[in-house]
Amino acid sequence: MSLHNEKIESRRKGATLLLIGILIISANLRAPLTSVGALVPVIRDSLEISNSLIGTITTLPLLAFALISPFAPKMAHKFGMERTIFISMIILLVGILLRSVTGISTLFIGTALIGIAISFGNVLLPGLVKMNFPFRVGAVTGLYAVFMNIFGALASGVSVPIAKIDFFGWQGALVVWGIVAVIALIVWSFQMKKPANMPESDVDNKQKKANMWGSFTAWHVTFFMGLQSLMYYTILTWLPDIVQTSGYSADKAGWLLSLMLFSLIPMTFIIPIIASKMENQKLLGGLTGLVFLLGVLGLMTGQIYIMIIAVILIGIGCGSGFSLSMMFFTLRTKDGMEASDLSGMAQSFGYLLAALGPVLIGVLQDVFNSWTMPFLLLLVSAIIICIVGILAGRKVIIHHV
Repeated sequence: MSLHNEKIESRRKGATLLLIGILIISANLRAPLTSVGALVPVIRDSLEISNSLIGTITTLPLLAFALISPFAPKMAHKFGMERTIFISMIILLVGILLRSVTGISTLFIGTALIGIAISFGNVLLPGLVKMNFPFRVGAVTGLYAVFMNIFGALASGVSVPIAKIDFFGWQGALVVWGIVAVIALIVWSFQMKKPANMPESDVDNKQKKANMWGSFTAWHVTFFMGLQSLMYYTILTWLPDIVQTSGYSADKAGWLLSLMLFSLIPMTFIIPIIASKMENQKLLGGLTGLVFLLGVLGLMTGQIYIMIIAVILIGIGCGSGFSLSMMFFTLRTKDGMEASDLSGMAQSFGYLLAALGPVLIGVLQDVFNSWTMPFLLLLVSAIIICIVGILAGRKVIIHHV
């Protein structure tokens, strides 16, 4: 009996340590990106580079997500999830350090490495959660999504104040997030003692692997992931301009953007828990598209009080869309490795859409010299999110070949 209790206690400690590790890893999946946004003017002036060149700092990680995401499951199949994530954290730390060196080439090489490293965490965490917490997928997914977004919002808010501290500058404000990466490496090193997490069904029985690219359900999940990402990054990029075009100050624009970012945080925790308890998630998928639609319509009015409600709705849509995408990866697949395969497919295509969205909106605004066509594109995107959200929310498991 004593031995049995010891085993139970050992498993409980192992699960707790793994959960802490997942949360610390998730804290590294947004902060290195959001920390640079407010510092872009300072970095541009310091390095004496153009607006167009400095603008690629925000799109480079998204392109890395799109290019690297399909390869993350393959790495995990070969080396195991825990080891692959550990390697990605080393790459992340190197990228953060390189980016903080005063130089144009190191800035972009470091940013690319950060994007590559985060791609692995984005893709593999949903599968890792499904493998290790099969009965608590919703709660654990919600927790790590909250950590990801809280640290992302925190990094965005404190970067400028840190940069103003003597001897820090923008380099110090960026390198400080390497501390979180070091903590992640220390905590995650305990997972290196475990056997590589590669289920037998995936490693030894290749013919039973799900055919992701040939599955309609996988494509529904992929378009849902891609379009909700497009909405998030497009609004993140253009909301200040939209608000100021309506005649309001830069301060009001910044406040509305912060309101949107904080509005999404509660949804990232609530939605996975609700989704895990539902027979299917069609209602949640449809409502996500609907709140995006109402939010965009609210922005089109140009009335400040309606716009406040609109950005809250868009924040709710972003939080719901992101966390529901993470849940679809686990709910529509039979095991952790297949969840990672679907995650890789959806995030590859999804972040390519996300990278194109802000650029396309900018082109439409320039061509028509009006926000009407950009708003129309966002309305169409919201309608498609509603449709594919309902289709992705059906209670089905992706078929096998």
